[in-house]
Amino acid sequence: MAAPGTAATTTRTVKPADHPPLLAGERGPIAVSRPGLHETVLEILRPLPRGVVLDCPTGEGALAQDMLREGFDVRCCDLYSELFRLDGVEIKRGDLSGTLPYSSGSFDYITSLDGLEHIDSPPQAFREYRRLLKPGGHLILSVPNIMNIEERVKWLLYGYTSHFKPLSEQYKAKIHQDCAGMDEIVVHANPIGYNELRYCLEKNGFAIQGVYRDRKKANQWLYWPLVAVIRLMAKLTPAARRRDRWTEELASDPVLLGGNTMIIHAIRQ
Repeated sequence: MAAPGTAATTTRTVKPADHPPLLAGERGPIAVSRPGLHETVLEILRPLPRGVVLDCPTGEGALAQDMLREGFDVRCCDLYSELFRLDGVEIKRGDLSGTLPYSSGSFDYITSLDGLEHIDSPPQAFREYRRLLKPGGHLILSVPNIMNIEERVKWLLYGYTSHFKPLSEQYKAKIHQDCAGMDEIVVHANPIGYNELRYCLEKNGFAIQGVYRDRKKANQWLYWPLVAVIRLMAKLTPAARRRDRWTEELASDPVLLGGNTMIIHAIRQ
């Protein structure tokens, strides 16, 4: 019961003790993404006209808070809206694998960071991006970069990458306990590389404007001999095949020498 003279309501910034570890208590939203991701997204957005943004998945609302400070009008959506911590901002519950609770053509921008790898049906998410954006609207999305040189070597050696490890029963049980049943917060179910992203974007009428990385990795120099071989093979490939197989894009710095996260900026045509 609330003390006399105090409100009985609780703000979004205060979460009960039965929330997943590290998510309970009283504080504002924090970013759970890799360092450099939000900064890169804001650098893409800053030169663009201000407008209405859908941030989905929004998590605790850390990126939404940054975009509000930059002058954007932000709406937020997440499968677990109860995790949201940004007071005074609209939050709706929605699943990127389904239909989100907004009218068609509602947004000038969509930011969708670290979401596609968690859902059952990534192709449906791309259809929703197209439905919700106005013509000429901007989409900024990110996924774990499974195609950088370090992850390619790990796949060769171990049969899996850093971001998509085997999900044993013991590991899934630990996730289920740590996340209070909200397993999708942690589980990476769908590895998506540059090829799949570009195919889905173009199929749904998007044109890629830029590909970015969250930040340079300190140990990339270890892989320079392999990078040199890959790029030499790319140069020796016939021009028509390079065009058809996106060879130059796959050997570019953001993809081949990318950080932990690949970020794509696209426009709805």
